Amino acid sequence: MRSDRNQSAPLGLKVAAAAGLLFLHLPILLIFVYAFTTEEKSYQWPPPGFTTQWFAVTWNRPDVWQALTLSLQVAAISTAIALMLGTLCAAAVSGSNFFGRETISLLVILPIALPGIITGIALRSAFSLAEIPFSFWTIVLGHATFCVVVVYNNAVARFRRTSGSMVEASMDLGADGFQTFRYVILPNIGTALLAGGMLAFALSFDEVIVTTFTAGQQQTLPIWMLEELVRPRQRPVTNVVAMVVFLATFLPILAAYYLTRDGDQVAGSGK
Repeated sequence: MRSDRNQSAPLGLKVAAAAGLLFLHLPILLIFVYAFTTEEKSYQWPPPGFTTQWFAVTWNRPDVWQALTLSLQVAAISTAIALMLGTLCAAAVSGSNFFGRETISLLVILPIALPGIITGIALRSAFSLAEIPFSFWTIVLGHATFCVVVVYNNAVARFRRTSGSMVEASMDLGADGFQTFRYVILPNIGTALLAGGMLAFALSFDEVIVTTFTAGQQQTLPIWMLEELVRPRQRPVTNVVAMVVFLATFLPILAAYYLTRDGDQVAGSGK
């Protein structure tokens, strides 16, 4: 008997799926096209010509490098904070049963569930009340609020797939807490942490709304791109930068997908 999984999808469903994919990805392809256009001031279709000169122009723009450096620094530190706090919180929530556990889990994921503008206004109000000047570190703290969620979700899911008997066996054999974490827990959750870290880095790197409320006068790369679109100097430069941002965020997300797609089995549940 033929399995339902091997049956072909209806033609209408295939057409609808293809149309949806085109609707989502054709604008991204246009970014790549306009990165090579010879027209500097406007977007014409079809482009009047193609050139690679804008890559050299972008390379020599100091404002692009300043914004890129700031974005990379913020994303790296925010991801490091998220890995530490997200992993510890996931270990506490999944490793013990206590009153209010689900409430704490909800509070942890709330920053990414709320609209970004709500999170941004809340952070700006908190910084103002505490008289904390807007700086590099306020951006980091703002990004860490939602980066923690990404790491937490990946880590807590993997913790729940890891058999508690492995930890018990390690402790019975004389290992202390640090040795158990290093030799038993970390190898089982390592790919989940790596995936969560890459996703957190990608989200931080292209964050706009929260950054707008916490950056002060500083410009991360997405904020720079937004201002260049409003008051453009050289439009193709913005498209070159957008193409780089797309690749910088797409590749970590793709890698995270491949790292976690086979994580549905419980580690240590065999013989």
